[in-house]
Amino acid sequence: MNDSAVLLLDCPDRKGLVARVSALLYEHGANILHADQHIDHEAGLFFMRVEWALGPSPADGSLSDEGRAGGKETQKSKPFDLEAFRVAFGLLAAELKMRWKLSERTRRPRVALFCSQYLHCMADLLHRWRTGELSCEIPLIVSNHREVASLAAFYGVPFEHVPMTPETRVQAEARQLELLARNGVELVVLARYMQILSPEFVARYPAAIINVHHSFLPAFTGARPYHAAHTRGVKLIGATSHYVTEVLDDGPIIEQDVARISHRDQVEDLVARGRDLERMVLSRAVRWHLDRRILCYGNKTVVFD
Repeated sequence: MNDSAVLLLDCPDRKGLVARVSALLYEHGANILHADQHIDHEAGLFFMRVEWALGPSPADGSLSDEGRAGGKETQKSKPFDLEAFRVAFGLLAAELKMRWKLSERTRRPRVALFCSQYLHCMADLLHRWRTGELSCEIPLIVSNHREVASLAAFYGVPFEHVPMTPETRVQAEARQLELLARNGVELVVLARYMQILSPEFVARYPAAIINVHHSFLPAFTGARPYHAAHTRGVKLIGATSHYVTEVLDDGPIIEQDVARISHRDQVEDLVARGRDLERMVLSRAVRWHLDRRILCYGNKTVVFD
């Protein structure tokens, strides 16, 4: 249901947290659609995701004016007052030392896609977006190469070519950040963007840059992981989607998948099989982020069902 609200929270674990949150939602007339929670016992942390309907729902037995006039026992319906709940929950969150985020599913986040010369992840994301699988707006595609221009034009997404060299990196990133700000971008997706972002860039979008790396992290970080995997003689290859941090290929992992290989497979075979894995893990990570299903803590994630 898109006409709904999602609350994500984490806090120090203690008794009665589920009851306190549920009771406040009940007091405000929420019709809960889905709720899930998790406890990290080692860290002593509690995590929760709750989704509830925002449309009209039956009140607690009060009658509508029409019902009173006609003598009928009909209940009146009213929409959920999200702002009133936000204020009330803010008080509870302060008491319980919660980090929290409240959002409406009807608001579609604005996403920018970055890529270089490999277009398989970009094509997959654009197709899923066009068919409605990814609930977002894509106002911008950025690349340091021009190969993606025709694909962007096919889907009607504005394309910006921003060349990148060691000598022009600072100016190029400034241009990218200006484009992101101008388009109100909230999430950056690196769909095989083969450039390392500066710490300054990453700091502008904390837990809001998703990358796909073509190995099963933490194995084979950096460049040419398929070549490294072939040299090592592994029997499984993988792909990883993760949030970007200042440390290369070390951000909180969102999703991973693997494929079995053998001694018969050459590097080209690993690359071909890996592309399917890359598409799947990246699209899942983006969809879960858009669905407000991910909480980051430390260098880990909780991904709710």
